Amino acid sequence: MESPVPPRRVTIVDVARHARVSTTTVSKVLRNAYGASPEMRAKVRRAIDELGYRPLAAARGLRGRTYTIGVMLPDIRNPFFPEILDGITGRLADTDYQVFLGPGCNGEKEEEHVTDAMIDRGMDGIVLVAAVSSRARLEHIASLVPTVVVGRHGRSPLYDTVADDDTAGAALVVRHLAELGHRRIAHIEHRETDPTRIEEMPNTQRAKGYRHAMHALGLADEIDVVSTSYTQQGGLQGARELLARPRRPTAVFAGADIVAMGVLDAFAEAGIRAPEDVSVAGYDNTSFAAFGPISLTSVDQGGHEMGRNAARLLLERIADRTKPSVQVRLSPTLVPRRTTAPLRG
Repeated sequence: MESPVPPRRVTIVDVARHARVSTTTVSKVLRNAYGASPEMRAKVRRAIDELGYRPLAAARGLRGRTYTIGVMLPDIRNPFFPEILDGITGRLADTDYQVFLGPGCNGEKEEEHVTDAMIDRGMDGIVLVAAVSSRARLEHIASLVPTVVVGRHGRSPLYDTVADDDTAGAALVVRHLAELGHRRIAHIEHRETDPTRIEEMPNTQRAKGYRHAMHALGLADEIDVVSTSYTQQGGLQGARELLARPRRPTAVFAGADIVAMGVLDAFAEAGIRAPEDVSVAGYDNTSFAAFGPISLTSVDQGGHEMGRNAARLLLERIADRTKPSVQVRLSPTLVPRRTTAPLRG
C-alpha cells in the first residue's frame, strides 16, 4: 500500500492567487508595511484565513523580522516569575509577536546556552528575567539583539531595565514588624558569590534595605542574617539555623515568598506557630501568598506591571535600536496578612 502523500504547504503565491493580488502586496500585508490599502489588506487577510496560510518563521526572518520574542526565566518553580510572564504576554496580546520561553536554571552557563539559542534562531528581542550573567555578557547579548533586563539594578547604554525598589520594599517589612513590637527581626538572604554583579542583584538590595531599616529604627544590635538561597530549600535551611540560635528571633523576613514557604515548613516540623510564636513575612506577593490557609504577609513588587513595562520597552527598542536606554523602577507596597501579628508578652 502506497504511503499517503503529505499535503503541500500553502505558500505566499497561493495566497496572492486566491486574493487576486501580487505577491508583493501579500508581503507588505504580512510585514505590516506601507503601500497596501485597507481594502487590499482585508482581501489578503481573508485569503490567509481561508487557505490556512502560515508563514515560515525563517522566511520572515530573511525579510527582517521573525515576530518572536525570547523570555529567559531563571527558575520555573518560583511562582513569582509567571506573574512577569503574564504581564509580557498581556502587553503583546494585540501584536503579531509570539513568546518563547527558555529556562536559565540560575546558572551562567545555562543562561549562555539559552540566550545563544534565541539569538541563533533570529528572535527579534529578548527579555532576561533575574539574569545572573555578568554585565559583559548582558551587553554582548544586547549588542546582537534588542534586550530588556528585569530584576537587575545595573544600567547600561545597550539595554533597558525594569526593577523594583528592593531597598524600599525591605524597609517596609522591617517597619511593619517593628510597629508590631518586634525587635529580634531576622532576615534570610540569597548568598551572592560573584562580586562583579553583587550590587545589581535584588537580593543584595533587599539585604541592604533590611540592615538600613534596622539601623534607622535603633535595632542595629538585633541584626541577624542567614545566607542560603532564594528557594524553598533555602528557606527550610535558614529557618532551621535561626531556630538553633540560643536566642531565636520573634520575626523572620524571608527574601522571597518561596523562601517563606520553606520557613513555614521548618516551623511546622518544629512545632512553631506563625504568627503566634514567630511572625513571618515574604517578598513578591505571589498568588499562593493570598491563599487562605497560608495568608502570608508579603511585599508586592508588581510582577505583572514589571512584565508589561518590559514588553513595552522591548517593542520600542526593536523599533529603534539607537534610542537612549531606559530604567524603570517600580514602587513596592506591603500587603499585611495573617502570618504577622503583634509580639506577645
